[in-house]
Amino acid sequence: MNNNDPSHDGERGPGRAQPGAAQPGVAQSSAAQPIAARLKSLLGSVRSRLAQTEVRQTLLKAGFVVALLVVGGLLVWLLTSLLASATRQAANRPEAIAAQPSPAPPAVSPRPSLPLANVGPLDFRVGDCFKDFDPEASKSTVVACTSDHSAQLVAVTHYADGDAYPGREGLKTRARETCQTAALTEKSNAYNLTYRLAYPSTASWAKGDRRVDCYVTASGNVIKASLLP
Repeated sequence: MNNNDPSHDGERGPGRAQPGAAQPGVAQSSAAQPIAARLKSLLGSVRSRLAQTEVRQTLLKAGFVVALLVVGGLLVWLLTSLLASATRQAANRPEAIAAQPSPAPPAVSPRPSLPLANVGPLDFRVGDCFKDFDPEASKSTVVACTSDHSAQLVAVTHYADGDAYPGREGLKTRARETCQTAALTEKSNAYNLTYRLAYPSTASWAKGDRRVDCYVTASGNVIKASLLP
């Protein structure tokens, strides 16, 4: 028997491992697969949570915007209602009604030569000056304002013909407002003046009297000039 038979040589052939030896490449690949799966699952979970968080934040923002719009709309409605209510209340007050613009009085022609006696109150004109003025008198004497006089008519307003009788207090309020519209000159500073009011009674209103007059009268001295521009 030939003891050099190559078929019994103990040398390992190429590409073969010794019996029982470990194969490192295969072992590492098998161990990496569970880790990669876990990482992939973890990443998926993180992405899912981030997506849910973004959705919640978007919904919260949208809800906040809607709430602001609702609150803003309610505030606008409330303010509008309050302003409308205040306007209605103010318009229903007697003094507000009195303050509404009134029709302009008809144009008047110049006075003839003065003095002019026996002039009735409904014929008085803005700027007229009166001698020995008595607001209760049915007739008065109109004199030139450059002469001595005790009163001057400085402002007049008229109610409309269709207006209802506003009552005594309403007429007094209108008369005070009429006095406030009078623009007196600096000459008025030389006198101790008092405003006098004249307005219709119930009886004269029923007869068509709609005018409200404001006079200035001198206390303790005599006026010697017109006090209007």
